[in-house]
Amino acid sequence: MGPEEIKTDWDVVVVGGGITGAGVFREAVRMGLSALLCEASDFAWGTSSRSSKLIHGGLRYLKEGKLFLTYDSVKQRERMLREAPGMVEPISFLMPVYKNRGPGKLSIQAGLTLYDGMAGEKNRRRYDKKAFAGLVPGISEEGLTGGFRFVDAQVDDARLVLRLINEGIAAGGAALNYTRVVRVNRDRKGKVAGIGLEDTETGVVREVSAKTVVNATGAWAEKLHPSPKPHLHLRPLRGSHLVFPRWMLPINQAVTLIHPADDRPLFIIPWEGALMLGTTDLDHGMELFKEPVMDQPEAEYMMAALNVHFPSLNIRLSDAVSSWAGIRPVLSKGDKPPSKESREYIVWVKDGLVTITGGKLTTFRSLARDALNAAMPYLPGGPRLRMNEPAFTPAFPKPEFEKRLPPYQLRRLYGRYGRDAEAMLETASTDDLKPMPGTDTLWAELPMLAKKERIRHLSDLLLRRVRIGLLMEGGGRNHLDRIQRLCAPMLPWDATRWEKERQCYIRHWDYAHGIPL
Repeated sequence: MGPEEIKTDWDVVVVGGGITGAGVFREAVRMGLSALLCEASDFAWGTSSRSSKLIHGGLRYLKEGKLFLTYDSVKQRERMLREAPGMVEPISFLMPVYKNRGPGKLSIQAGLTLYDGMAGEKNRRRYDKKAFAGLVPGISEEGLTGGFRFVDAQVDDARLVLRLINEGIAAGGAALNYTRVVRVNRDRKGKVAGIGLEDTETGVVREVSAKTVVNATGAWAEKLHPSPKPHLHLRPLRGSHLVFPRWMLPINQAVTLIHPADDRPLFIIPWEGALMLGTTDLDHGMELFKEPVMDQPEAEYMMAALNVHFPSLNIRLSDAVSSWAGIRPVLSKGDKPPSKESREYIVWVKDGLVTITGGKLTTFRSLARDALNAAMPYLPGGPRLRMNEPAFTPAFPKPEFEKRLPPYQLRRLYGRYGRDAEAMLETASTDDLKPMPGTDTLWAELPMLAKKERIRHLSDLLLRRVRIGLLMEGGGRNHLDRIQRLCAPMLPWDATRWEKERQCYIRHWDYAHGIPL
């Protein structure tokens, strides 16, 4: 679908196909509004497929005195755990305590007590040195005095975005990827009247009318709506991650790593059958329209934290299978170190153009609520927000599917795809219901997604619809023949186009997701 295939009149147009835009779009459709979402690249292409995959309260915000931000994050985390099982799942964190490095046990204990109080249940536990070392084989015991356990949650960030968008479409909305806004049109009084759209690949241009436009473009927000506050601007900060094979570190829980150089917390987390190491936090000096990539100093910085905590395992940078870098949309006055900047969000309104930026993955519904409240004066009929309803349409597997897959895999599929999982399970072969090597992804997911989820390029499928491009060595290039056999019937590509897509994907992966050795 492109701009030429949609109607021309909308109540609200949402610009930006990341988590904030997806959340606004879904809630607008739920309100009964006619809503269109437009994304200049692929859905979740930017920050929302490049995060740390965590739904968390943010312990560090307590230290900074951001009690409301932490409280809202904890409440949203608990709600998502209830409403999105299989996509949002609890994960335990183990935090070591060392002499003369990082926070002490009293400050950690105080923070975790408050954290649990906000959640309404006790999840923390304290361990002595021997017990903690037993939980984390290979961890350095030099200066170790013990540690703590607490609980947060993790998610497949891109699938979170896509499920919101897909359910918004199923409920009557429309969404376009590879479609950029080239202008915001206004009437004689200066109020928003619509936008001009352009398909970034075909060049097709379309004008549509809209009563309000929500700018949810994250780090790109000031391109469409400059900050009305002279001393407050978006500060693009880069966070990068490395992925390692699951077998390299014998842990079943996430482990917090205190960096020896600056006492910043990093972490290593089991995720999707692999291990994720992150994250950095530094100013992003590149142009925003370029693909963000991790540089060698970032990789070495993260490896320093990993190896000081696990010196006996001799893990090397060359052992990593992939990397990614993302840009955080942080609002700043420019007077703080990157890791001290607030993750709070802000809303700007000007004559029907509502800009929402900043914030974090966990609180997307709070951002959607505030953006739509700001848009309400421009909307017809006095629509009402319906934030008490679950974010996602409930979906449950049929009893007969329990013979095809074990419970944890059914839970995972229904969490990521909702009711779309049903058709896949009804038609997939037994061989295709097996996981791809070294991942939790089933072969059968690929053709289903190729058919249903607006794939323009192979990278859309392998890096965002599923995550095997991040989880498998070389981005899964050794499996491209089977991937092509499975997906060719679902995509309108001839042999020449398939070969072009394969080569483009490999070049893109080498540039954006390889290891900077």
